[in-house]
Amino acid sequence: MKQRILYGLLLLLCVAQFSCVKEDIVSEQGEQPYAEGELLVKFTSDVADMIAEVEPTRSGKTTRSGNPSVDEVMELIGTYDLERVFPYDEEREELTRKSGLHQWYVVRFGGEYTAEQVAGQFKMLGEVQSIDFNRTIKRASTGKATPLSMAQLERMSSRSTRATMNDPLLPSQWHLVNKGNLFTEGEIVKSVKDADVQCEKAWERSTGDESVIVAVLDEGVFVEHPDLKDNIWVNEDEVNRSNKDNDGNGYKGDYHGYNFAKNTGVITWNDVYDSGHGSHVAGVIAAQNGNGIGISSIAGGDANHAGVKIMVCQIFSGNVGSSGIAVARAIKYAADNGAVVLQCSWGYVSGRANEYDWGEAGFASQEEWERGAPLEKDALDYFTHNAGSPSGVIDGGIAVFAGGNESAPMAGYPGASEDYVSVAATAADFTPAVYTNFGPGTSVSAPGGDQDYYYDYVDAEHNYGEVGCILSTLPYNVSESGYGYMEGTSMACPHVSGVVALGISYAAQLRRHFKATELQELLIKTAVPIDNYMKGIKEYRRYVADIGPQQPMQMKLSDYKGKMGSGQVNAAALLEAVAGAGEKMHFPNLYIGVAAQVAVAPALYFVGGEKLSFEITIADGAVASCEKQGAKFVFKGLESGATKASVKASNGETHEFVITVREGATDNGWL
Repeated sequence: MKQRILYGLLLLLCVAQFSCVKEDIVSEQGEQPYAEGELLVKFTSDVADMIAEVEPTRSGKTTRSGNPSVDEVMELIGTYDLERVFPYDEEREELTRKSGLHQWYVVRFGGEYTAEQVAGQFKMLGEVQSIDFNRTIKRASTGKATPLSMAQLERMSSRSTRATMNDPLLPSQWHLVNKGNLFTEGEIVKSVKDADVQCEKAWERSTGDESVIVAVLDEGVFVEHPDLKDNIWVNEDEVNRSNKDNDGNGYKGDYHGYNFAKNTGVITWNDVYDSGHGSHVAGVIAAQNGNGIGISSIAGGDANHAGVKIMVCQIFSGNVGSSGIAVARAIKYAADNGAVVLQCSWGYVSGRANEYDWGEAGFASQEEWERGAPLEKDALDYFTHNAGSPSGVIDGGIAVFAGGNESAPMAGYPGASEDYVSVAATAADFTPAVYTNFGPGTSVSAPGGDQDYYYDYVDAEHNYGEVGCILSTLPYNVSESGYGYMEGTSMACPHVSGVVALGISYAAQLRRHFKATELQELLIKTAVPIDNYMKGIKEYRRYVADIGPQQPMQMKLSDYKGKMGSGQVNAAALLEAVAGAGEKMHFPNLYIGVAAQVAVAPALYFVGGEKLSFEITIADGAVASCEKQGAKFVFKGLESGATKASVKASNGETHEFVITVREGATDNGWL
């Protein structure tokens, strides 16, 4: 049952019902969509430099800018705090400045003026480039997932399986491996063979590579879950639960990521108001494969290898609302700390959503979104352009968004932007999930579950239709077994993130280099067309908490034809395409400061490099030197100049490169 909810321009996590959830959606009526008493202002670079001079401690906080015009307005509105949105990080400050993110500040002021009134004052200044409100971010449901009971877990774990992985719950994960025999009733077939993401064939090439990091912007992840713990990212330069910023990146104790909702390095997942959504998403992407327990995942490795790593960028915590600042910081943090895939099961209500059900609609065009959410756009641009490495497997990052659950004929922003991947949801027979958004802005489709469609499939616990949802990991406070069901485009989204991560993993194995835009195009190009399934009428029943499935309803499938993106994402086809695309990786040219050093692992640039040994030759030893330290070679700049060099592998393959040493260069060699 849907309620009429006034969200305004609130960001929504999994907008609509979580489905496979036993509570209705709740939200306070008429709640302020942004924080009062503060405004997000992007000053010109000159003013940003003045503020840095006024505030030399690099804490990012001051009360005045040093610019007379700006200070006059700040004096008028009663500004008591001026703080950089993005914390100072010496290692990445150059890139931050190049991207203009150092120009964004939070202006905090007294209560005499509203945020809109203050925005009007700043808009008149030539020293201001952009203005944004610190939007309130609320989750769309306080409901919990449907847990898998201990009895169900034991019963399902006792079944024999001939699946590729030995994880006992894999036969119930139709979204990964669909044999077409799960949902049949008489002549009615609601399951189609291969209506999944084609994991089995893809696993023959790759099961995931631990060098690939996926940032999950969501609730906190249960990092100690036995099916997740081996695939959680670790910041080796940080100390777990430390109250110090040991690595100097502006965030204290960010060992597994950061809790941006509460501004702490302590990741949480067990608040009474947490739904387990972050852990569920993480499990779809990278639960440990082949460990003989629980579920399988798309890129979780196998019995012999760890899979891709999950970086926890927590933007929700308990019943604490998050903010636009938290989201922007999380996005930049992900890029700065090695993530190349951004998993975003959140977004604005579709600009074409039914306003009676969803309140004020969201952005209706690219121009409207860019104008209305400039900080968000700048942060996402930073990620897509600066994640990865020009000399690594992928240059740039790929942001994947849930398309939204309002049954609207347009995806919600930011995902609907042409620069990102927006995901629609399907059932186990390729048909659109009854809640999914579709049409403009939709990039691809992926399994998201469809409880209302599978209402007739009741298990021993009298749960309706859960078997038609997505089975994944959950915290123990949500599910005693550690597993359970959810649905939504927010579940379709991590399937695509997982497939993208698997594609990058395979490129890493092959030592192939891609621009992020190239890999994103391959993802869309290799999707399986599903228009042939857009025929006739799809019948379903709305599920109401504590009551069960209600009145029969219908959806005309032809309305979705040509509007579910390029088709259903296909991991096997993507990996096959990766094998024949991209460029061969090459040992990079090095830029080093005098007396500075750079460490490089040659194995990363040679196929099968982990089993090879390497020999470094430097033509001019007066310019630079090299010393082997474990699997890495440490190059030291001795005097200004340039020299040719080469690295020869034990298989005879040789890469030539150039070392350039500069006076006064930073640690990465740039002036």
